[in-house]
Amino acid sequence: MKLDGNTVLVTGGATGIGFGIVKHFYEHGSTVIVCGRREEALAAAKSKLPKLVTYQCDVGSEKERVALKNFITKEFPNLNTLVNNAGIQRRLELSKPDPWQETQREIAINFEAPVHLCQLFLPHLNLRPSAAIINVSSGLSFAPLANVPVYSATKAALHSFTQSLRHQLTKTKVSVIEIVPPAVNTDLGGPGLHTFGVNLDEFCTGVMKRLSAGELEIGFGMSEKTRLASRQELDEAFIRMNGANH
Repeated sequence: MKLDGNTVLVTGGATGIGFGIVKHFYEHGSTVIVCGRREEALAAAKSKLPKLVTYQCDVGSEKERVALKNFITKEFPNLNTLVNNAGIQRRLELSKPDPWQETQREIAINFEAPVHLCQLFLPHLNLRPSAAIINVSSGLSFAPLANVPVYSATKAALHSFTQSLRHQLTKTKVSVIEIVPPAVNTDLGGPGLHTFGVNLDEFCTGVMKRLSAGELEIGFGMSEKTRLASRQELDEAFIRMNGANH
C-alpha cells in the first residue's frame, strides 16, 4: 500500500510501536488520527507532530469504540486505513490470585477491540476506493511467552482472526495486513521491560518499507523467523524462551 494520501486511524498510537507507525504515515503526508487512553500521552505525541489529530478513547470499552467510529466517520469521511495497534501486556502467574477485571481488560483491549472495530468500520471502508485494515499482533502469536500468558493468547487469537478476515474480504478492495513485531524496545508491559528488544526506529522503518511493497504479513528479526517456522522449530523456540518443564 502507499504511505501517502491516506486518512489513517491508529489505536494506541501515541507511544511505542503505534507512534512509530504514525510517524511514517504522517511524514509521507497522510492525515493521521490517534486514539489513546492517556491525555498526557496524546498531548506529547501532538507536540512532536503538530498536525496530528488526537482523540481520547479507551478501546477496551464497547461504548467508547462506537463513539470513536461515529466521530471518525463524521469528521474524517475519507478514512481508508484502520490500524489496530492498542495493546497491554501483563505478567501473570496463573496459580496465584489476581483480579479477574485486569485479565478481562487485557482481553478486551488486545482482542475484543480489534474484532469490534473491524466490524464497526468495515461498512465505511468497503466504500473507499483503496482501504486497508492493519492488525498488530506479535511473534508471541506463534510461540508464547509463558509469563505473559493472556497477552500471548490474545495475540494468537488476533493472528487467527486476521487470517479469516483476509479470506472473507478477498473479493473486496479492503486489504488485510498483519504486522508481527518481535520484542521491541518500548514501554510495553512497563518501563524497562523491553530494553533487550530491537530498536523501535529500525523496526518501523523495516516494516513500513515492506508494507509499502504490498506484503500482507510482516515480521522483523526473530518474529520473521518465528512466523515462518515449522512446528518443530516453534516447539524449540518455546523451550528456548521459557525453559524446559521439569
